[in-house]
Amino acid sequence: MKKLVLGASLLVLALAGFFAFQYLGFDKQPLPYGGGSDTSSSTESVGYRAEEVVSGLEVPWSIVWTSPERMLVAERPGRIRIVENGKLLEKPLISFEDTIHKGETGLMGVATDPEYSQNKFIYACYATEEKNDLVGQVVRLTDNGSSAVINKTLIKDIPSAQYHAGCRVAFGPDGKLYVTTGDATDRNLAQNTSSLAGKILRINNDGSIPEDNPFPNSPIWSFGHRNPQGIAWHPATQELYETEHGPSLFDGPAGGDEVNRIVHGGNYGWPLVSHENRRTGTEAPLLVFTPAEAPASAVFYASNKIPQFKNNFFFGSLRGEGIIRVIFDAINPDKVVTYEKLPEVKLGRIRAIAEGPDGYLYFSTSNRDGRGDPDEKDDRIFRILPNSQ
Repeated sequence: MKKLVLGASLLVLALAGFFAFQYLGFDKQPLPYGGGSDTSSSTESVGYRAEEVVSGLEVPWSIVWTSPERMLVAERPGRIRIVENGKLLEKPLISFEDTIHKGETGLMGVATDPEYSQNKFIYACYATEEKNDLVGQVVRLTDNGSSAVINKTLIKDIPSAQYHAGCRVAFGPDGKLYVTTGDATDRNLAQNTSSLAGKILRINNDGSIPEDNPFPNSPIWSFGHRNPQGIAWHPATQELYETEHGPSLFDGPAGGDEVNRIVHGGNYGWPLVSHENRRTGTEAPLLVFTPAEAPASAVFYASNKIPQFKNNFFFGSLRGEGIIRVIFDAINPDKVVTYEKLPEVKLGRIRAIAEGPDGYLYFSTSNRDGRGDPDEKDDRIFRILPNSQ
């Protein structure tokens, strides 16, 4: 009898272990460097390398430029740093003293106005506290050169948490400001169109709501998102694409990171569906990554400096520690032709990614975010150059 009980117990443990192994994703590894699908094409290709631009940063979350010589970098603890002619200035452009920096949240998204040269406007999304609750807010700044001041709060009281805060900001080709928000670890908010959590928002640069938004008098552009942290528009088609973190065990099976094409009023399914599951009335992801890559950003490369990259989609991978390149079909915007993890970029956790005014691809490490293995120079910003330079 004891042997029978022991045998049954071992069987239960084996089945539980197998389930956990599959559920947690321990049976798989992130996409290997150079892994994915075949990225060869008839396009002229050049070799490339990563060159360090600046070091000594603390969790750089966003990279933007106000001129070819002046880069602004958002550090998650609440500072916007100035890099001028390749040199990191000691004095920040601004420090948001009310930033709440804990877990994965803090100062996150930063964007410049399409008319920056005339109005000097900069936009930032960060976490703060309101009546003992953690909230996200979007503010507009005036850049005075050596300092900046908030001239208007555009959105406040976005539900937030130390995880799943979203907070990427970017201007679209329509001149509107788009803002990503996470579900603030309350998954049901993503389907609630009365809440700003788990959404992509679209507003005018003064915070007012565009008349052609899908929900009347609402900044919501799409919903059903878990934690979107990358948005970018295809240079040729102007289609909007997004990267989004999948479940993290407490809210679903591990993995399920997504690349989506975002449509007007679209429902992206969370928490009704995730991974490869499908449901009528929701938009299916174009790519799903299990185990998680932890996609932290997004950009389309429009330059010819590295010809094989032109019009390709890139995002930084935190858990997967690299940069993933995706090529979409030129005719069908929902068709992924190929994808890979760049084999030449092995620098730890990668967060921000952006195309610079010089036509090169810039990216930041995130090795000091509490989950990486930093060296003495981290965190850093690099750019990808042809080997010939």
